[in-house]
Amino acid sequence: MSEILENDNNAAEKDSKPVENDKLEKNEADESNKKTAEEKSNESDSSDNSNVDESSDEKSDKESKKEKKKKEKKKNKEKDDKKSKEERKPEDVNIVKDLLWLVVYIGMVILICFLIIKFVGCRSRVDGSSMNPTLTDGDNLWVDKLSYTFGDPKRFDVVIFYPNGNENVTYVKRIIGLPGETVTMDHDGKIYINGQLLNENYALDEPFIISNLGILSGENEIVLGEDEYFVLGDNRNNSMDSRRSDPGNVKRDYIIGKVVLRIYPLSKFGFID
Repeated sequence: MSEILENDNNAAEKDSKPVENDKLEKNEADESNKKTAEEKSNESDSSDNSNVDESSDEKSDKESKKEKKKKEKKKNKEKDDKKSKEERKPEDVNIVKDLLWLVVYIGMVILICFLIIKFVGCRSRVDGSSMNPTLTDGDNLWVDKLSYTFGDPKRFDVVIFYPNGNENVTYVKRIIGLPGETVTMDHDGKIYINGQLLNENYALDEPFIISNLGILSGENEIVLGEDEYFVLGDNRNNSMDSRRSDPGNVKRDYIIGKVVLRIYPLSKFGFID
């Protein structure tokens, strides 16, 4: 009986050993599973933490980028403002310079025009028929002053002058007698200078009216002073000239200039002889 018990005990022990082994293995497996679960949870936590960290970093990067962009925008705006101011300043200066140059230019033009009119030449207009056929009513003329600045009037020059020095009126006539000469006229309207017949080819071709002799009637003669000129219109029957006391003989200082060019009408444009 004892042997049987021992055998049974041995068998029980044998049976119990595998059970214990199974428990141990199970416990070990559970522990390993726990460990793996903990590791996974740790990994997931770490990954979550890393994700959180990464997201926070991204946010901070985005914010920093936004701030940088804002700063850059401000800087660019300031630069643009500065540039616009700098650009405006030269423009303002240029406008002032342009205005000054314009004023100077206008002043120079006025001065040049004044000098031209005073010393070089001027424009004049014929009013009347006293210079027919050479000039007609309404002709626009260019008068040369410069030639008389450096020289004296010559015989047969067509001139503009102030009658008796009246600067409110101008006459246009032809110079016939020069300073110091003696002038006479016969009943046919022919002119004699110092007793010699003057050859003319410009006067209007029509019969002369004796009543137009004026102060030269009765074989009177006119002796010109050292600064006087005897002038006549080419239309001898219809001209207020040196045959009348007004204007009489023309002093050198009263002569404005020589008529050199007809500028209007264009159909008659050309030089005056």
